[in-house]
Amino acid sequence: MRDMNEIVGSHDLLLVTLDTLRYDVAAELAASGRTPVLAGLLPGGRWERRHTPGSFTYAAHAAMLAGFLPTPAEPGPHPRLFAAAFPGSETTAEGTWRFAAADLPTGLADAGYHTVCVGGVGFFNKLTPLGSALPSLFAESHWEPGFGVTDPRSLEHQIDRIEQVVARQPADRRLFLLLNVSALHQPNWFHLDGATRDHGDSRASHAAALRYVDRHLERLFAAVRRPTFVIICSDHGTAYGEDGHVGHRIGHEVVWTVPYGEFVLA
Repeated sequence: MRDMNEIVGSHDLLLVTLDTLRYDVAAELAASGRTPVLAGLLPGGRWERRHTPGSFTYAAHAAMLAGFLPTPAEPGPHPRLFAAAFPGSETTAEGTWRFAAADLPTGLADAGYHTVCVGGVGFFNKLTPLGSALPSLFAESHWEPGFGVTDPRSLEHQIDRIEQVVARQPADRRLFLLLNVSALHQPNWFHLDGATRDHGDSRASHAAALRYVDRHLERLFAAVRRPTFVIICSDHGTAYGEDGHVGHRIGHEVVWTVPYGEFVLA
């Protein structure tokens, strides 16, 4: 396990959640060379297979922002990178960075980080009390319709904003940035060449959306400062007809199994 006590305070932190990305689709595209940017950064060019802490965006992000990242899909216990200090935790190890707060952004703010959220899906839109709950954990948060699920260029617009955010950060202050990428989430039919609204969303358009994301991640990683510790993962998967299921917030394998990766941009 990586010693996060050496990372926190010396590195910026970037958490990229590829909202709704399925593990099987991510693994297939990586293995076939169709997501070259990700394959070039993930350890061994492969995603790690993990289980999400929640079957939909709000639940998964609430858990992750409390330090409960997706768990390796094999028997544990599995030490966590971040953990709120509380008695009896069986997944807090020597390399775990502990914080005395209810959530990770507050803990990192207490450690001197500026915390920023660039949202994507509706749980980050700040248009309702519920849509404000996750962004309110951060000192600075951003959302606009162009970042959302209906814009075919959503990630490009999000990266535009991130470039502005990073450019104005003082050189002597560390940054924790959450980017919730909405491009994988339904609707995604418009990422598939030749598709129309009548075709609807499918596993193929989901894969096409991941290829779109991969094409623009290089600009994201060029924008962040060095050194940066990056966690990139899905918050949950989604079903496209498996066993009659469509969507998520259900207890199906394609929802609970997610891709995960971490690396340092040095």
